[in-house]
Amino acid sequence: MMKGLKKWRLFSLLAVMTVFLSACGEEYISTLTPAGPVGKEQMNILLLATTIMAFVVIVVSVIYLLAFAKFRRSKVGENFMPKQVEGSHTLEVIWTVIPIILLLILAVPTLTATYKFADVAAMDEVDEEGNKTALTVNVAAKLYWWEFEYPDLGIITAQELVVPTDEKVYFNLIASDVKHSFWIPAVGGKMDTNVENVNKFYLQFDKESEGLKDGVFYGKCAELCGPSHALMDFKVKTLDRDAFDAWVASMQATEGNTADPNSSNAGEAAFANSCLGCHAVSGVGTASVVPLSGPNLATYGDRNRVAGFLEHNVENTAAWIMDTQEFKPGNTMPSGLVSEEEAQAIAEYLMTLKVED
Repeated sequence: MMKGLKKWRLFSLLAVMTVFLSACGEEYISTLTPAGPVGKEQMNILLLATTIMAFVVIVVSVIYLLAFAKFRRSKVGENFMPKQVEGSHTLEVIWTVIPIILLLILAVPTLTATYKFADVAAMDEVDEEGNKTALTVNVAAKLYWWEFEYPDLGIITAQELVVPTDEKVYFNLIASDVKHSFWIPAVGGKMDTNVENVNKFYLQFDKESEGLKDGVFYGKCAELCGPSHALMDFKVKTLDRDAFDAWVASMQATEGNTADPNSSNAGEAAFANSCLGCHAVSGVGTASVVPLSGPNLATYGDRNRVAGFLEHNVENTAAWIMDTQEFKPGNTMPSGLVSEEEAQAIAEYLMTLKVED
């Protein structure tokens, strides 16, 4: 009775897991619906590995069932002794050569793809005028947010990566505090961001994100980095080349933007007096070398999430300003620097910081 009950418990657990896994197919975050050649090739390798494992399981199961049926005690009797094959040269060759062949079938495409995706030589190629021909993004992972610098374009943003479609985008990855890992599940595998060295790789985005849920792909930190690791999300907007160039021009047009402490706008004045020391409102600049600097807010009004995971509205923005630790424990932004009225005014001001129509 108890044995049967345990089996039903196991079956129930598997059924529940199946329900949960059925939600893994959303285009904006699923590795099962790759949106670029890197993800597609990695998916093909995964399918190849799964096919090989399934083949091995099926062959072993068939052999077991045949042996079970052929040598049943009721069929061959108590004293039957099957043919002994100990030391068989033929069998030794079979069960040595077949695993080697299967391993080679899996290893060759895996190693080929690994070296292919690690080839970033094109990152440094220039045209006749000395301009870089490929788009490069410097990614800095911080507790618990992401900074994206476009060094050849002179612009910088945070929490939302904007890239063109149908071309390779090269990434320099580094961490400012502890080890993190940069991962856009629907586009390609993860890459660690280390404190002591820069990792490099590329991704290519085949699909514009406009038609996806929230209009973005979701990015994640894939390395346990602290109490708010699960909330260290970022979003990826993919645009066609013309739209991307227009976005870059809009970002470059914010050069010189700042907040005026004497502004008649109460939110802008409060921001200038309490927040501007850590947060820039111009999209033109370079990555900060100050460990406790905050995210660039030049495009705050264009984002679709507050702190990477809250619904993007004035109320959540004000609540975040008042008590950041309630939402993301362990983050480096101090709380309680302004009154509730000032937080509300700052939130309303931040919603006006946009570069998109």
